[in-house]
Amino acid sequence: MNKTTISLKRLVPGLIIGPASWLGPYIVMNSLFLPALIQHFNAAHKVELVALFSTCGMIVAALSNMIAGALSDKTTSRWGKRAPWLIGGAFIFMLAMIAASFSPNIPVLLTTWMVGQAALNFIVAPMVAWIDFAPKEGRGTASSAYGGLGMALGNNGFNVIGALFLSQYRLGFIIFGIITFIGVSIAAFIVHEPSNLDEEVTEKAAKPKLTLKDAASIFPSWSVGRDYYMALIAKLFQGVGNFAITGYILYIMTDFLHRGSQTQSSIQLINLIMLIFGVLMGFVAGPISDKFKILKLPVGFSTLFLALAALLLFFFRDTFGIITYAFAAGIGMGMWNSLDNLLNLEVIPDPDRVAFFLGVYNLGNTVTQAIAPVVAAAVIAIFGYSGIFIVSFIFSLIGGVLILRIKSVKR
Repeated sequence: MNKTTISLKRLVPGLIIGPASWLGPYIVMNSLFLPALIQHFNAAHKVELVALFSTCGMIVAALSNMIAGALSDKTTSRWGKRAPWLIGGAFIFMLAMIAASFSPNIPVLLTTWMVGQAALNFIVAPMVAWIDFAPKEGRGTASSAYGGLGMALGNNGFNVIGALFLSQYRLGFIIFGIITFIGVSIAAFIVHEPSNLDEEVTEKAAKPKLTLKDAASIFPSWSVGRDYYMALIAKLFQGVGNFAITGYILYIMTDFLHRGSQTQSSIQLINLIMLIFGVLMGFVAGPISDKFKILKLPVGFSTLFLALAALLLFFFRDTFGIITYAFAAGIGMGMWNSLDNLLNLEVIPDPDRVAFFLGVYNLGNTVTQAIAPVVAAAVIAIFGYSGIFIVSFIFSLIGGVLILRIKSVKR
């Protein structure tokens, strides 16, 4: 069966708009609006409640992501494999965030947030598989568009705007939920997946996995999937290291750096600097990777910048520390996001289940944001806020070492 390819002229804009449209609103709501609403309901236990939401979100995200990836891989429709699921997920996510904005208490907020987490992963898993539609000679460019440009806009660009809604966080849930649905729909329209109704569905692919033996075969053994697992574990460490800081950025600014009235402007400054360098890496990392055939090394060494960023904010607890943190983190995250999905695509153990394995890998963008606050809350309880930066430093370096130990990608 011939592999479907889509031209970069259509794929690249979709891979920029798509991830920006789901990740940006999610980041804003997860790091700003959700903590603010939790603080409104129960300021005394806000750190513990953020950790509770994160733990529940991690479980929901992990399950929904694998289900979404598996369903997407087996879908045939006139709109292709991916579009029906990600548009449906975006619509449910929008409704869940609108409901969250009207939450009268913590239990209702938790329920709506979990529905949103599940819906979000029905966007993530199918969308990242768009990278596999890229022509072979343009995969680095496609990966860079998704991770370097799209995710840079999502991670940092939206926070610049989101900070303006800190005093109107309920309205923010509604606005950014609607942005997700509109943006994802536009991306799907641009990419315009071809119909796959005539795609051959083999008996093996169609057969449901009902036995324990079949269930065990969902994930290959370590000997078969070693490099994939190394990349996955590395992403988890790198992600926790990064989100341990960004997940508590509001409280770090208010309770650790004591920015007071400068909290909003400080958050905007960090995200603006990181956006600039993230976009810069998005423009150059992919094409350079395609031209010089390097992939593992820039991904692995990008974690050095993230580790440095954590130390800078730890030692310089002022405007200089904020600026240098943003500078180093922007370069590190920009380089990582530009190429890590392509690296994962190179080490996938089963090319017939691209969305499933890429979706599981991209749990690093949602699950790590769930794990990080749990780790950070424990560290804060024992060492105070300063301990977060040491954890971020160590976890980032571990992630880099694991990437460099991948064997099937030479450099």
